[in-house]
Amino acid sequence: MFDLYAVIGNPISHSKSPLIHTEFSRQTDQPLQYEAILAPIDGFEVAVNNFRQQGGKGLNVTVPFKLEAYKLSTLLTGRARTAQAVNTLKFDSDQILGDNTDGAGLVRDIVFNLSTAITAKRILLMGAGGAARGVIQPLLEQKPRILAIANRTLPKARELQRQFFSQGNIISGNYLDFAGEHFDIIINATSASLNDELPPLPPDIFSEKSLAYDMMYRNELTHFLQFARQQGVKHLADGIGMLVEQAAESFFLWRGIRPETRNVIEMLKPKA
Repeated sequence: MFDLYAVIGNPISHSKSPLIHTEFSRQTDQPLQYEAILAPIDGFEVAVNNFRQQGGKGLNVTVPFKLEAYKLSTLLTGRARTAQAVNTLKFDSDQILGDNTDGAGLVRDIVFNLSTAITAKRILLMGAGGAARGVIQPLLEQKPRILAIANRTLPKARELQRQFFSQGNIISGNYLDFAGEHFDIIINATSASLNDELPPLPPDIFSEKSLAYDMMYRNELTHFLQFARQQGVKHLADGIGMLVEQAAESFFLWRGIRPETRNVIEMLKPKA
């Protein structure tokens, strides 16, 4: 018998989560089947209920449903409650446990896989949606010098600043507010890369030693990473490492076993 898990989102055809969890299953000898579910934009709850009726044990949740997953959860982990966004659901009887493993995955990828310290660094986080919410607390726990949130819609950025102001040095603004500033780590938490778009980012925020990190991933550089490279940035990273690390956190929540990640990250990187 195989336990059933899946990733749910819209779009979803690009997702590498089925490959990752299949590898985790092989590596740990855990009997599970993992698939991808394309849910209609207005049909997330129905799709989740259908999956549960099929015997589904858990879901990874991606764009644009992380806020809906938060509302659907009947129990929340501390980090999900703080983020007010959920990327992992675990079904147990009538309960729906919501967790958020994004932040842990991002921090582990930056600090361990990319060997880049966050402590005492200047960080710019682009975006104020569910993806951004999920990583703010774990980033602040690393005690950066400052965490700046940039967003097209200023009230959303201000809301996140108010929510997390007691946990660290956090500021917010629209993109042009940060013109002339320099940051050590610039993280794209927007969905712009899915649509081959680039947020209105001032070019002078980069330095040669900056890390440009896109939480999205493609076989080629995203528009954001191309833009960073044009500004002279040499340290570029997409979201593959974060994806694998947050998946490992989800796998641990579901199965109680923590899989090895480094070989899976290497397996998923585009071959030159």
